[in-house]
Amino acid sequence: MLRLGLQIPNFTYPGVTTAQLFERVSAVAVTAEQSGFDTVMVMDHFYQLPMLGQPEDEMFEAYTLLGALAARTERVQLGTLVTGVTYRNPALLAKQVTALDVISSGRAFLGIGAAWYEEEHRALGFDFPPVAERFERLEEALHIIRAMFNGERPTFSGKHYRVVDAVNAPPPVRPEGIPVMVGGSGERKTLRLAARHADLWNTTAPFRELPHKIEVLARHCADIGRDPATIAKSCLGSLFLADTMEAARAKQSATLRRRGIDPDTLNEAAWRDIGARQVVGDPDTVAEQVRDLLALGCDGVCFNMPADGFLPEAVAQAGELLAPLMAL
Repeated sequence: MLRLGLQIPNFTYPGVTTAQLFERVSAVAVTAEQSGFDTVMVMDHFYQLPMLGQPEDEMFEAYTLLGALAARTERVQLGTLVTGVTYRNPALLAKQVTALDVISSGRAFLGIGAAWYEEEHRALGFDFPPVAERFERLEEALHIIRAMFNGERPTFSGKHYRVVDAVNAPPPVRPEGIPVMVGGSGERKTLRLAARHADLWNTTAPFRELPHKIEVLARHCADIGRDPATIAKSCLGSLFLADTMEAARAKQSATLRRRGIDPDTLNEAAWRDIGARQVVGDPDTVAEQVRDLLALGCDGVCFNMPADGFLPEAVAQAGELLAPLMAL
């Protein structure tokens, strides 16, 4: 079960050199664990995303980084939010995530989705098929990966992927296999796949849409006779936390300016759109907003911290504030 997750989506930090970079990321992950986060996640991308930076900004390969973090941490669950199905052969992906599970003594999960970042695919030579084919690939990959996680030796011949008596040794640490998180918000395809295959589901939908998305997921579960309570539901948002509301708003505005947006020119509708997946405020305000998110039907929340998530002290403040709310 994911209750409080920290996503680390950015590796370009002021004053931190390449030689210092992993130690800083490791310090953030260890601090997250010590302050109450139960899950640490990284993006599975090779270029930085357009809304966060430039293609040439630093971006670790996800599973190499997670394996290193597994050796530095003791309790947090580790995975991606989320791996694009187009990046790796599914049998190889099953092996990578299983290796992470063994290295971490049973703390890995697989986050997976249909992929979307076309520029990255084109630049690095990954096929970027039409969206219908990407979802076909996702469903086939889930069949193969699930079987390998569960100790089977699958033989599968699909439209896009094939395996023959696929061995996965060493196996996952947990007898029940490695949890699978399906990420995304599409109601017709993504949520249907989540209902059929996922142990966890994460959405980047605006917070106001969460009750509807959860209801759609429940309908897909009903279609196949599955109890929706068996899927842990979480949402991803951005956190701007400070000692005062004024300071939190200043962090939010500075982040917008770094992304080329002048906050002074935004109208009310634009602020509403920007804030649709953001939690902003002093400790009391942030705690209230997170309680409201949980009341919408989420089992857990995941946050990135665009303004200061590279600072261990900022991560500690967030974890120490939010972790007690998850235990209520």
